[in-house]
Amino acid sequence: MARKDRNVLSVDWIKRELLRTAYATRGGLFAAMDPRVVVVWYLVMSIAPWFTHNITVLVGFFVLGILGVILARVGPLVLGLFTIGLVFEVVYLFVVSLLFGGDMETLIALASLSLKLGAISMFSMAAFVSLDPEKLSDALLWFRAPNLLAFGVSYGYRMLPILVDEFSTVFDGYRLRSAGPDRGGILAWRVVVHWVTMAVKCFYPLMLNTAKSVRTTVEALEARGFTYAAEHPAGRRIRLGYLQISVRDILVLLATGLLLVALFWMGSEYPIHRLGV
Repeated sequence: MARKDRNVLSVDWIKRELLRTAYATRGGLFAAMDPRVVVVWYLVMSIAPWFTHNITVLVGFFVLGILGVILARVGPLVLGLFTIGLVFEVVYLFVVSLLFGGDMETLIALASLSLKLGAISMFSMAAFVSLDPEKLSDALLWFRAPNLLAFGVSYGYRMLPILVDEFSTVFDGYRLRSAGPDRGGILAWRVVVHWVTMAVKCFYPLMLNTAKSVRTTVEALEARGFTYAAEHPAGRRIRLGYLQISVRDILVLLATGLLLVALFWMGSEYPIHRLGV
């Protein structure tokens, strides 16, 4: 029988999850679609929630966000960070509203904002987890975005796993050269201080090694004519020649439009803006 890997909360697992997220290796509906359609879908779904304060419509957007996350096969790392952040935000807003004399009306207004931000965050996860650096860069170039922006987005995606790997290497080096405290203290506070100190010390060599990697990469790209190929019409045509909108892409856009119309129609039929209205 295959042995299951139960070492979940580890640096190696985080690095693997970052690589899967950055390079869209989990598959899903949006990963198989044309990147231009995914960008358009994301722009529509991230802007539409701001046109309403209706709780019914916002709950519908939140449900659509959950559906998008499921169809995009978002990884547990990104989804876990989002869940933790959303829970802390809801608890924080609830406590602050009660401390400053808020009532149920205030809580519903804050819930409206939380639903908007939560839905938009899930749409962002569903879209960008499904786009690898090359597809996202090519989609931006097709929309006539500046070449520097397209390159920066693509390179930023690729640098994230490298930064995590570099931090792990430097941190392990400090652990080998630094002896831990003899006694942990109450709740092992000396161990925590020791680890935090090592983590802070890692940032200078991390930035230095990253700067070297950036310079090497830029020099290699320029030696191959990256800037000229990105600006020349023939180079753009060759690079973007594989982009093609399929029937599936059109069906996804039509289904999204119908769902938006249905949500706003429900909002007009059930106008729940405030408690008791």
